[in-house]
Amino acid sequence: MARPERKLVAVLAADVAGYSRLMGADEAGTLFHLKALRAEVIDPKIAQFRGRLVGTAGDSMLIEFPSAVDALQFAVETQERITLRNTDLPSERRMAFRMGINAGEVILDETTIYGDCVNVAARLEKVSEPGGVVIGRSVYDQVSGKLPYEFIDLGDHTMKNIAGAVRAYRVGTGEQAQEGPVAIASANDLPLPFKPSVAVLPFANMSADPEQEYFSDGITEDLITELSRSQSLFVIARNSSFVFKGRSVNTTEVGRKLGVRYVVEGSVRKAGARVRITAQLIEASSGNHVWAERYDRSIDDLFAVQDEVTERIAWALVGKVGTAEIARARQTKTSLGAYDAFLRGMEAAHRFTEDDTIAAIEFFKLALRGQPDSARGHACLADAYATLSAFRADGGLKALAMQSALRAIELGDASGLAEAVVAALYAWKGDFEAAETHGQRALVLGPTNALALNWVGYISLWDGQLARAREIGERLQRLNPLEDRDIHELLAFTHYLLGDYEASLRSFRRWDNNNYDRGFANLAACLGQLGRAEEARSAWGRCLQCKPGFTLSDYKRDSPYRRQEDLEHWLEGLRKAGIAD
Repeated sequence: MARPERKLVAVLAADVAGYSRLMGADEAGTLFHLKALRAEVIDPKIAQFRGRLVGTAGDSMLIEFPSAVDALQFAVETQERITLRNTDLPSERRMAFRMGINAGEVILDETTIYGDCVNVAARLEKVSEPGGVVIGRSVYDQVSGKLPYEFIDLGDHTMKNIAGAVRAYRVGTGEQAQEGPVAIASANDLPLPFKPSVAVLPFANMSADPEQEYFSDGITEDLITELSRSQSLFVIARNSSFVFKGRSVNTTEVGRKLGVRYVVEGSVRKAGARVRITAQLIEASSGNHVWAERYDRSIDDLFAVQDEVTERIAWALVGKVGTAEIARARQTKTSLGAYDAFLRGMEAAHRFTEDDTIAAIEFFKLALRGQPDSARGHACLADAYATLSAFRADGGLKALAMQSALRAIELGDASGLAEAVVAALYAWKGDFEAAETHGQRALVLGPTNALALNWVGYISLWDGQLARAREIGERLQRLNPLEDRDIHELLAFTHYLLGDYEASLRSFRRWDNNNYDRGFANLAACLGQLGRAEEARSAWGRCLQCKPGFTLSDYKRDSPYRRQEDLEHWLEGLRKAGIAD
C-alpha cells in the first residue's frame, strides 16, 4: 500500500449563515447571488492569495492556502468585499459568510484533502459569527505580529471528534475591532480643515484579472482629480490615499490620520463590455454611511458613470455649488481605448523612474492619438516630458514639454498642471518673472493639485524664495500627510539651503530616492555639512552609479538656481565631503 502524500497548509472552511432561510424565501435569487459572489469576489480573491478550492457543497467551501498569512488576508479582504456588496441589498437578502482557519498537516487525495487540520477548520467556522473570521492557535502563532489585525481570545473549545481543546481567536476588523485593524504611521492626528474634507481610498479591483489593477486605480485617481476641481472641498491627494491600498482599514482611523471628515470607498469590476462601480461615502468620525450607490452599465457609459459618482459625492458634501463647479471644469472625456492608455500612463508616471517616465510618455501619446483634444492628456504629457528632462538634462525634452503644456492651456486645462509646467520651464531658462506669472495661475487653478504645487515649490526654491518653498512643502504635507517621496525631496533641498542640515537629513531619509543622481549629490552635500564624510562619499557613489562620470562641473552647469550663493552652498557641502573635480 502506497504511503499517503502529506503537506503543511492553511485550511479555510466557509459557509453562508442562514442559507436555508435565504433559500426558503427566494431559491432562485439566493442561488444567483451566491454564484455572483463566487465569480466576482471569492474566486478572484482565491487566485490573488494563491489558494486552491478543494471542496464545495451547496453553500460551503473548503480552500487550502500555502501559508496562514495568505489564508487570513484572503478571509479578511473577502469578508470586507462581501460586506460592501451587501450595502446595496435589503437586510433580509444579505448573504454573510462564516469563516474558520486552521493550519497543519493534511493528507492529499487527488483533488481534495483530509485530516484533523481540515476538521478543526470546519469546527472553527461554526464558532464564527456571520461576516466574521475565527482562527485556531496554530494560525495565531504564525500571523501574530505580521498582519495589522486585532485578535480576540475566545478561549479553549472542545470540538467533536477532536482530541484536546482548541484555542480560538476572533479576528477583529472594521467595526468588530475596538481600536481598528491598522495603526497608520503619521506624525500626529490632524485637525479638520475649515471646509468639507474628503479622502478617496483606492477602489478595489473586483475583476478576475489582476492586471486590471491599473483600471481601478485610474478610476480612483479620476475621482480625486474631479473632486479636487471644486474650491469648496479639501481633497487629500492621491499619494496619501494610496498608502491604504490593499490594507484593511478602519474609516475612523483614516479620518483621524488624514484629518478629513469624509472617506470614500468603492470597488470596480470590468468584465467584457460591462463595468460595475460601487461607491460609498462615509462620515469618518461615526462610521455612518452618508451615501452609497452601485452602477452597472455598458462600458460605453463609463464616463457618464464616473461623472454621476463624482456629482453625487460632491452633492452630499457641499450641495449644488460644489457640483456646479465640477460640472463647469469637467474636461471632454476620451474614448475608452484612449482612456485605458491614459490610465496606464498615470500608473507609470507615479513610479518616478527614468524608464517608467519614458513608458508614461508613450502611453500618453497613445491616448492622445485617440483623443487629440484632451487638455488633461496634453498636461500630463507635458509633466512627463519635464520630469524626463530632469533625469537627462535634455533641452529637446523641455521644448516638447513646453509644446504640450501650451497646447493643454489652449484647450482649457483647468487643473493648474500645464501652467505649473510652463512656469518650471521658464525657471529652468532663468526667466523667473515669467515663471512667477505662470506659477500664480497654477495656484489659482489647482490650489490642491499636488503635481502643480510641487512644481511651484521647486520654482520658489530655485528663485531663492526659501520660506515660500518651505510653506508649499508644508502645504503638500497637509494634502499628502502620508507621502514621503516628492514632498521630502523638496523639503530636504529647502531645509539645506536654509541651513537646517539635521532637518534636511531627516527629509532625505524619508525621501524614497533610488535613481535620481542629483538627489544623491545633494544628500552627499548635506552629509558633508554635518561632518559625516564617509556617508557622504557613499551617497556620491550612488550618484555616480546613476550617472557615470558625473562631475561638479556637470552639477554647476545643470543647476537652475537664480542666486549664485545657493549654488555655492551646495558646492561647499560637497567640498566638505572631500568631493572635487
